Amino acid sequence: MGRVARILVAALSLAAATSVAPAADCAVELPASATQGGLVAGRVARGCKVEFAGRSLRLAADGGFVFGLGRDAPPSVDVTVRDPGGRATVRSLAVAPRKWQVERVDGVPQSTVTPAPDIAARIAREQARVMQARLRDDAREDFRAGFAWPAQGRISGVYGSQRILNGTPKDPHYGLDIAAATGTPALAPAAGIVSFAAPDLYLTGGTVVIDHGHGLSSTFIHLSRVEVRVGERVAQGQRFGAIGMTGRASGPHLHWGMNWFDVRLDPGLVVRPPP
Repeated sequence: MGRVARILVAALSLAAATSVAPAADCAVELPASATQGGLVAGRVARGCKVEFAGRSLRLAADGGFVFGLGRDAPPSVDVTVRDPGGRATVRSLAVAPRKWQVERVDGVPQSTVTPAPDIAARIAREQARVMQARLRDDAREDFRAGFAWPAQGRISGVYGSQRILNGTPKDPHYGLDIAAATGTPALAPAAGIVSFAAPDLYLTGGTVVIDHGHGLSSTFIHLSRVEVRVGERVAQGQRFGAIGMTGRASGPHLHWGMNWFDVRLDPGLVVRPPP
């Protein structure tokens, strides 16, 4: 994981990019391959456009762009590049599969597996608000400075793992869990703008979303304290709350999820190696 993280951080900075062909050629730089749950960084010649998954990608001044691959991304994805005249060229990118941890648990109270209708409705309303915050698309490029760990502690949960409760498959775990004592500071892994902050959601308890630009965001849940407001800018390493076990949690930890718009990414693939 450390090697992959270093490669992706280097790609995010685009410092190792090769020379860019003239705009008329619309040459696009992409990694040789990607992985499920990964963040892909590339660059294209000026005047050209890049599309992925039906979305026109935001380009930095130097032509840099990013997009995300979900947990169940197929073995190959297509990236479309359009020249100034609208002519399209399609590049295929190989996506390496991953093996996921799957755990079967029986004897769980059915109310835990299937919430009551009123609780399910509340969860849906609250998660819709969180998802709306993740759809922000700013020109800011805070993510290009790379990502640091938001807390130190034992990794108690990994991206992509899944539980089957009483025979019913539940949603996969979309993030990293960092076990730490209640009250431990939670720090911004990269600079950004707070796009969501709430102290008491049913499932996730204290919840904060930090937008890093170009559709990339970090979500933190189960916080014992939320210490920022929507619209506030935070610097990398700035405290925004405290670790806890609010919402549905079995112990104190910081859950860190990452998104490219509505695509769930693995923070472990982009974060700097721990000190």
